[in-house]
Amino acid sequence: MEQKKTKTNVREMALIAVMAAVTCVLGPLSVPIGVVPISFTNLAVYLAIYVLGCKRGTISYIVYLLIGLVGVPVFSSFTGGVGKLFGPTGGYLIGFIFMALICGWFIDKFDCKLVPSFVGMVLGTIVCYVFGTVWLAYQAGMSFYAALAAGVLPFIIGDLVKMVIAAVIGPQVRRQLARAGLTTK
Repeated sequence: MEQKKTKTNVREMALIAVMAAVTCVLGPLSVPIGVVPISFTNLAVYLAIYVLGCKRGTISYIVYLLIGLVGVPVFSSFTGGVGKLFGPTGGYLIGFIFMALICGWFIDKFDCKLVPSFVGMVLGTIVCYVFGTVWLAYQAGMSFYAALAAGVLPFIIGDLVKMVIAAVIGPQVRRQLARAGLTTK
């Protein structure tokens, strides 16, 4: 019994590490359009949640966040370090944790069904937007509305497209991993 549990734990840790690595690859890819760049971090988080579920997907994002905080350049525009967390986009980095939890709850609760999963991604992203906007306004000395215009409005359509991509690819990857015996879902 203990050997099976150990294999499961090693398998889970490996999958968490793989999804953290995917985030490390996608996170730095960004398009600078102002104080907040277009980033693929949220796409990686959506995929991690679909593939790993709420708990392990959130852990994979936290692993990514810690890798970036120690200075590895895995954040947008190939940056890293604690200064990034305290910079204008730090609220989004923290907001991704809550986004992962909310998205993950919906995806797990409704077994990857399209509409509820999409609703979860939208709600999670709104929470991330709130964290990011409040921090951006504070950090950059902007009004909340100016921060919303700089850090949310230009990203809505692109983020919706990322959600659609994750909703199409995520469940397929999750099923394939389950068929291969790599996950329990």
